[in-house]
Amino acid sequence: MHTLEPFYNWQHVYLSEKDQRSPFFGRIYSEFEFSQTVYNYYIHPLWDEFGSRTLYLKVLMADYEEQYMVLELLGEWNDALENDIMQLKREVLEKFMDQGICHFILIGENVLNFHFDGTDYYEEWKEELVDRGGWAVCLNLSASSSQEFQQARLDRYLPLLTLADWRTYKPFHLFKKVELLLSSGLPDFDL
Repeated sequence: MHTLEPFYNWQHVYLSEKDQRSPFFGRIYSEFEFSQTVYNYYIHPLWDEFGSRTLYLKVLMADYEEQYMVLELLGEWNDALENDIMQLKREVLEKFMDQGICHFILIGENVLNFHFDGTDYYEEWKEELVDRGGWAVCLNLSASSSQEFQQARLDRYLPLLTLADWRTYKPFHLFKKVELLLSSGLPDFDL
């Protein structure tokens, strides 16, 4: 797992540690000191912690003018034991929402497992976003995690999309592509 780095091709456009509005502003990263783990496996030091012991993230883009952000997740998304959605919402997403962000793209291809607990924070987040004219989606969640996510019917609140070539897009174009996919009609998601 230590070789899984956050996507880095947009670093010339955005760095969360240089963004004064980001909760990760001022963080200093070591390329060589591996101290964070998911269970017994060290992860690359560029991933950011936000209060979960098993899930890490990297904000790849936050555009305050266009009101969207893209973040990448790594690890185990465990709402049952860790209440990861609450931690993510309170410690990261709400901080960006306070700055006007209302469109969220969560990239989940490095989420190894998902464990369901409840819908409260998903419902709350969706209501807050809809009130602001926004939305949130999760891109490329693994097949097993997607299955559990859908069985819990969480995709009503956080739709799952697959866009294998997301890395070939520039941030704004990815945002517009996701917006187009959403406007073409996903069941149970009111825009």
